[in-house]
Amino acid sequence: QLQLVESGGGLVQPGGSLRLSCAASGFTMDYYAIGWFRQAPGKEREGVSCISSSGGSTNYVDSVKGRFTISRDNAKNTVILQMNSLKPEDTAIYYCAARRICSSWYGAYAYWGQGTQVTVSS
Repeated sequence: QLQLVESGGGLVQPGGSLRLSCAASGFTMDYYAIGWFRQAPGKEREGVSCISSSGGSTNYVDSVKGRFTISRDNAKNTVILQMNSLKPEDTAIYYCAARRICSSWYGAYAYWGQGTQVTVSS
């Protein structure tokens, strides 16, 4: 059974950092692109970043460029989203999702984790 599990969320002050992890079980991540999405209350789910199966290609939504970094360790079946210089508008539930090729549209992904809450507040 294919499963994704996010961890690393929490409460952080503006300007702080968090490191989100997406761990896979029941399948090998090597053949899947992994996307990170977020959803704030009352808003549509938004694509934040995606990394290709090989790790050779990454993309970011404009609002996080220069602050967030996505990486993967296929040997550990894990994808990391390093979030620096966090802002209150980054507050949301963050999800990871898997599909063969990166897409910024959440509807393109069949496999999802349960999400982890990120709150940026003083």
